[in-house]
Amino acid sequence: MNKQIIVTAAIYGLLAVVTGAFGAHALKNKLDAGQLEVWHTAVQYQFYHVFAILFLSTLNPQGNNLLEWSYYFFSFGIVLFSGSLYLLATRDLLGAGWIKFLGPITPLGGLLFILGWVTLGLGALKKL
Repeated sequence: MNKQIIVTAAIYGLLAVVTGAFGAHALKNKLDAGQLEVWHTAVQYQFYHVFAILFLSTLNPQGNNLLEWSYYFFSFGIVLFSGSLYLLATRDLLGAGWIKFLGPITPLGGLLFILGWVTLGLGALKKL
């Protein structure tokens, strides 16, 4: 499981650097200030949770269901929270106004982040 956790964090970390650079350089003149702020928020929260996933690997979640759940909550939270924000920020640029239906998905990703932190804390207490 630790290898899977570290590989997941590496992939999400790589994507956070790429999307951050893409937003700062390629999208700077294509999105308005509000859209760039949404993009920045997506990158920021992705990075926060990459570090949380990496931290999980130090706790060796093998056999600790709470820590395993934390890994899944953080991983899917990144997809739903940051992924939906990336799409919402660029919907005008993509000419895909229908993407606005993703708006309610963002809070679901946030809820997964919250559950990830709760299970991380409980799992660490169980482990100690």
